[in-house]
Amino acid sequence: MSKSILETEIYDQPAAVQRLLDEETASVREMVTRLRGAFHYVVIAARGTSDNAARYAQYLFGAHNQLPVALATPSLFSIYQSPPVLKDALVIGISQSGKSPDIVSVLAEAKRQGQPTLAITNEPQSALAEIADCVIPLHAGPEQATAATKTYTTSLAALALFSTLLAGNQEQLSDLLKAPVWMKETLSGLDASLSHVERYRYINRCAVIGRGFNYSTAFEVSLKVTELTRVVAEPYSSADFRHGPIAMVRDGFPVIVVALKGVVLDDLVDLTHSLKEMDSELLMISNDPGLLQQANLPLPIPAGIPEWLTPLAAVLPGQLFGYRLTMEKGFNPDFPEGITKVTETY
Repeated sequence: MSKSILETEIYDQPAAVQRLLDEETASVREMVTRLRGAFHYVVIAARGTSDNAARYAQYLFGAHNQLPVALATPSLFSIYQSPPVLKDALVIGISQSGKSPDIVSVLAEAKRQGQPTLAITNEPQSALAEIADCVIPLHAGPEQATAATKTYTTSLAALALFSTLLAGNQEQLSDLLKAPVWMKETLSGLDASLSHVERYRYINRCAVIGRGFNYSTAFEVSLKVTELTRVVAEPYSSADFRHGPIAMVRDGFPVIVVALKGVVLDDLVDLTHSLKEMDSELLMISNDPGLLQQANLPLPIPAGIPEWLTPLAAVLPGQLFGYRLTMEKGFNPDFPEGITKVTETY
């Protein structure tokens, strides 16, 4: 049986990230040289999958560049026409298509206020790219399935490249250049686990938990599961989940936990123990052998990936789980009902 468009694009992601790194490292190096010292914080405008990449940037730029990151409120710029003052900000727009008018309006206002702007997009001839001072093309190639996959991971890689070169950290750059290999290893290690996805054919709700750098992963996995399978997947940080939403957990309630080795692992281990005591159904994206052994559905990623780069690999099991569950439910994985590839919001 031939692969669906979505499955092909999921497996194309290591190559897409490699293209981005090969094609853009030199130009981004020049870009950060021009921009260094020109801003004191970052504002990011994005929607949907791109907004989840922006959540990654909040941790990345904060931890590695000591830069506060705010997520823009695009309707203030487009509908209310009451934009905030952006003095001293670098304003970044992230959009697969570069077409959404509200995202474009944020960068247009930033330029009017004299602030530097950066577009991260798969369409370097788009309205967003044309208005920005600097552009990082994603080099993802045509993405034909409605659900975004390779434009998400290349957006993460673009942000990681910008952050690393801005910091001038050669060790981090060396690690980033290994990301395509880690992603390929992740994809090749999931077949055994995903053969059991039929267990979840009749679920209609679940929670997705992450923290730290993988807070973004929780949001992106929940988005993929929801748009592909029609399961209501609700994302939370492990901290926020304890502040009330944990009450939704009852016997057999499915919870996808993204728990990678790093500084937040102990917190996620504690939460996992609580979820086990509540007899939840645990789906575990992890590189910790002990946690994987506790899972009803273990979804492993390779050991040895620095925590700040794990989102590039950790999202892949979530994408494939969403794809396989979509097939089990008998839905179209390439063109889910009710959504379009390019969504223009105002």
